[in-house]
Amino acid sequence: MIRWPALYAIALRQLYLMRGSPTRVLPIFAWVAVDIVLWGFIARYLARVSDGVPDFTATLLGAVLLWDFFSRVMQGVTTAFLEDVWSRNFLNLFASPLSVGSYLGGLVLTSVLASLIGLAVMLALAGGVFGLSFAMLGLLLVPYLLVLFLFGIALGIFASAMVLRLGPASEWLVWPIPALLSPFAGVFYPLDTLPSWMQAIGRALPPSYVFEGLRSVVAGQGFSMPELIGGLVLALVQIALACWLFAAVFKGAIRSGLLARYSAESVA
Repeated sequence: MIRWPALYAIALRQLYLMRGSPTRVLPIFAWVAVDIVLWGFIARYLARVSDGVPDFTATLLGAVLLWDFFSRVMQGVTTAFLEDVWSRNFLNLFASPLSVGSYLGGLVLTSVLASLIGLAVMLALAGGVFGLSFAMLGLLLVPYLLVLFLFGIALGIFASAMVLRLGPASEWLVWPIPALLSPFAGVFYPLDTLPSWMQAIGRALPPSYVFEGLRSVVAGQGFSMPELIGGLVLALVQIALACWLFAAVFKGAIRSGLLARYSAESVA
């Protein structure tokens, strides 16, 4: 059961942490800026040395921006969770009448705020420095961003469950997840470029429907509603599975006493 005051309290705690420590706010802007500037100049160089090809700024930099948005959503959830782990506050939270649903809702709300800030910075840099504009897509961009957002939430909850089960030392497994998924999701190339076994994995990832659909629109081949709905349904199913997994791991941690022993050390 989700209690809204508790949900807001979890998000408010993260806001106070950021307000009291600029070093927590800086990564929201810094890594976004580095990615956009680096890939923006790469795209500009490729456009200059290649004649008669599509605009690399729109295709390459646009893909980087959207993938970065997904990564920030996922990391918004996991970082908020890890803040409680690092401060050894996890047990204190659940000594209160806090439900798992309210806690996860607070993590999601925190991720929403952080990802919107990151998205605004990315759009400002990409538009102001490299002239990238999504105006041609209009409101069509919104459902595609929604799919990426939902999948980022699902993956963030899954990664948090993994850390809860395996212990804080397993956090190093969380950060490479977006990079590991990107070859299968077809971020920079169509899925049919991949071997069949990689395409099968890609079709299980909602971002693949986003990037395939946007490439089709940009190439003038039209908008595919079934593809978009497929990605959206898949993302929603994965959120439900991730929430179920987190709740199951949490209940197991309570039964085994793992939650009471939770600390900054590895948990076997």
